[in-house]
Amino acid sequence: MTRRIAIQMDPLERVNIDSDTSFALAETAQARGYELFVYGTGDLAWTEGRVTARVRPARVQRVRGTPGLFGDAVTLDLAKDVDVILMRQDPPFDMGYVTACHLLEVVSGETLVLNDPAGVRSSPEKIFPLMFPDIMPPTLVTRHRAAIDAFRDTHHDIIVKPLYGHGGAGVFRIAPDDSNLDSLLELFFSRSGEPVMVQAFLPAVSDGDKRIVLIDGEPVGAINRKPKAGQVRSNLVVGGTAEATELSAADAHICARIGPELKRRGLVLTGIDVIGGRLTEVNVTSPTGLQALKRLSGIDATAKFWDVVERKLAARGLERHA
Repeated sequence: MTRRIAIQMDPLERVNIDSDTSFALAETAQARGYELFVYGTGDLAWTEGRVTARVRPARVQRVRGTPGLFGDAVTLDLAKDVDVILMRQDPPFDMGYVTACHLLEVVSGETLVLNDPAGVRSSPEKIFPLMFPDIMPPTLVTRHRAAIDAFRDTHHDIIVKPLYGHGGAGVFRIAPDDSNLDSLLELFFSRSGEPVMVQAFLPAVSDGDKRIVLIDGEPVGAINRKPKAGQVRSNLVVGGTAEATELSAADAHICARIGPELKRRGLVLTGIDVIGGRLTEVNVTSPTGLQALKRLSGIDATAKFWDVVERKLAARGLERHA
């Protein structure tokens, strides 16, 4: 029986075929004979207890400028007409994102949704690590100015970033002699009612920021992302470069600590960020880096992901017929 896969993602026609993880996941699924459909969060609808999506049948191809070929749009009942839904749209992690999670929760008992929408909703990238303060850098989450000043007095060199940002956007280093903290906080707080995250600066970032890929709570490989000279952000989308790397003992310890909780929450594909043996983020929404991992190490995390999906689908089938 042909598996039917619906991918909730940003427009397929705009992806970078050399780096995009959603494209790589679709490519591997297609090679296995799965039938693909793509749609965006704006295509979701709830009516009379049913969640539907206006989807486009798709085929992917490694052709720059034309990564996808599409059939005519159709409406599918996400609880009945597909086997797997991949929730892969990029943040911002705002109420639109949260609403999409709620809608997909309605169908998650019938259709396998990955990552699990309830797990995603309760595990924002910078919030999830707060469960494990002993493996994080010194961290503060607040809007309280006196608390931020006291944290800076203690740690001197700090990083300030939005709590629900992504891709390295809005990340600032405030060095001990930097007088811009007041203006920066005014900017953050005028735009949002959210707190900010403040962390002690880790000088080890100059050696790289490891992206470790975990599948069903188990590490499968890592890349090291190095920032441009004089920069603190190593994200590939802002100019960082990737190189091959291995897991250190500290990295393995972090994975062992958080892996069981990732698995419990149904977060099957995750990418964690580690600097100098300290956990900084756990990416659960649309983790990236799988193409770079395969190119640099030969590890095909997309194949490992679909192997896990097949096992989960088989287990669901056994449960239904028990």
